[in-house]
Amino acid sequence: MTNWLPDLSSGSGPLYQRLADSIESDIDKGVINAGAKLPPQRDLAYDIGATVGTVGRAYQVLRERGLVSGEVGRGTYVLSQHTSDVKTEPMARDEAGTRYMDAPRGMLRFDSTAAPDIDQSTVVTEVLTRTALDHPHEISSYTRDFPERWFEAGARWLSRNSFRPNADTMVPTLGTHAAVMAAIAALTTPGDYIAFEHLTYSQISRSAGLIGRRTALVASDKDGLDPEDFERVCAQKHPKMIFLMPTAQNPTLSTLSAARREAIARVAREYNVILIEDDLYGNLTDDPTPLLAEYAPERTIVAGGLSKSVAAGVRGGWLSCPPAYRHRIRVAHKMMTGGMPFLLAEVNARLVLSGQASDIRKHCIAEISARIAIARETLAGFEFKAHDKVPFVWLTLPDPWLSGTFKHACLEHGVLIDDEDEFKAGRSEQVSHGVRFGVSQPRHRKDITQGVAVIRRLLDEGRAGYDSFS
Repeated sequence: MTNWLPDLSSGSGPLYQRLADSIESDIDKGVINAGAKLPPQRDLAYDIGATVGTVGRAYQVLRERGLVSGEVGRGTYVLSQHTSDVKTEPMARDEAGTRYMDAPRGMLRFDSTAAPDIDQSTVVTEVLTRTALDHPHEISSYTRDFPERWFEAGARWLSRNSFRPNADTMVPTLGTHAAVMAAIAALTTPGDYIAFEHLTYSQISRSAGLIGRRTALVASDKDGLDPEDFERVCAQKHPKMIFLMPTAQNPTLSTLSAARREAIARVAREYNVILIEDDLYGNLTDDPTPLLAEYAPERTIVAGGLSKSVAAGVRGGWLSCPPAYRHRIRVAHKMMTGGMPFLLAEVNARLVLSGQASDIRKHCIAEISARIAIARETLAGFEFKAHDKVPFVWLTLPDPWLSGTFKHACLEHGVLIDDEDEFKAGRSEQVSHGVRFGVSQPRHRKDITQGVAVIRRLLDEGRAGYDSFS
């Protein structure tokens, strides 16, 4: 393209957003034709008096809108907008993850950590029935008003140690994942960096990528996230937010010390980074370490729910946030999910406020502890991390096993587990040679004994005892 410059005289928002909007407008008007090559980022930056980074973010926004495509070394090209010309590409593997969308039948499901079945459906059925009888009109319509009890339930459920959030800081959500994504959507913009550990609950980073956020990776060691590397990443990439699981981190089970939490809070305050504290597994533990929110209450969002400790199918979740964020996050959650269904929100609140959720959690923890004991005994002599109240094990594979190869070997023996790639938040050179397997989804303890025995047998035999001819 020659003699073309974007019109940046109108519009609002940051420069990269106005630049993307201007280019989109020119594409719609036919000023820029399909197949045209956009100016190199450096040249356009010089012409409009901006930085190369600003132009790069604008081009990234255009890619997310499906208007352009580009490769390093080739340039950025305008795509045809005719429906008949558009080719739907499959979702990239790093976005879809490594799990089966539909798991093969007949497998032992060691790739999930939802609450074990301890017959909580009986309690849920009673609460569902009573809710339907008490609120027939609310169930038949959209949820327009949130009763105060929904917020009180969240404040009670998220309370742990000395952390006692007020009801006016709460946002009811469709689970913990939805809570975190609502916060990301509300408080960051496309092109912003979100910081993650190399290994973490990576479905958040994938979801954030789908709405245009970028990933910055922070190093960890055996004790959890490294505050010094967090500071380095803040200085270099200026992330707007960091996602953390300070207690019983998924998948490594590390728990941050009080000193590390204090250091992370200091760095976040210095670089104005919002902290997302996922306490979903921490809620199962009796770890006395103060929550991260106690060190930086003005910038920490605490998220949690019922999926690991009560029942995943009721989609119960809440987040607690600084009051200034609350309205924006509530709106973002509605826009991202379609809104809270009255039936689920009311059932979850009743479970919590009646004390039934806490009772179910106690029974779930007892069942998890019995199953973890089976894993500990069966895997004795091998290197692994486990917590008596958390429903998964992080197993370090002996040489020469590779994580993906071991996962495939387990698959061929009827057991579904997760390799380390499932938990990588982005492209990472870090290799842990680890796998995670859950113990909560099989119906019976005998299934745990059978599945862990398969894992033990493969470890004992080594790669010499396994081959694939597929």
